[in-house]
Amino acid sequence: RVKECVTASTDSVEFLYPITQSDSVCIESYVVYTGEKSMEVFCKVISEDMITAERKIAALAFLTFVALDENKKPIKIPKISPQSKEEKLLFMDGEERAKMLKIKRSQTKNIIDSLDINKPWELE
Repeated sequence: RVKECVTASTDSVEFLYPITQSDSVCIESYVVYTGEKSMEVFCKVISEDMITAERKIAALAFLTFVALDENKKPIKIPKISPQSKEEKLLFMDGEERAKMLKIKRSQTKNIIDSLDINKPWELE
């Protein structure tokens, strides 16, 4: 348990099926992988047609969070122990997703270093 957790990134959001007005929606989220100071959270959006009772996985998302101490410094995250078949499946690829995220962050940093922070009307 920590006082504060911040979003480090929304790694991916995949919309698989539309959600309509006649659907109810359930969002299930849980930690699927942990690094030293970050945790990956998986979100599964399940839609259910209220008339036919048909259920679909409408969307999936992976997000990364960092836990902070009282001084807003990242703290070490305990390792997780996946239990269900689904948790084990997602955990298995967690390290690979973490590596890809590091590469993406490096690429983003290169882009940011080249961007201008002046307002468009201030450019000459």
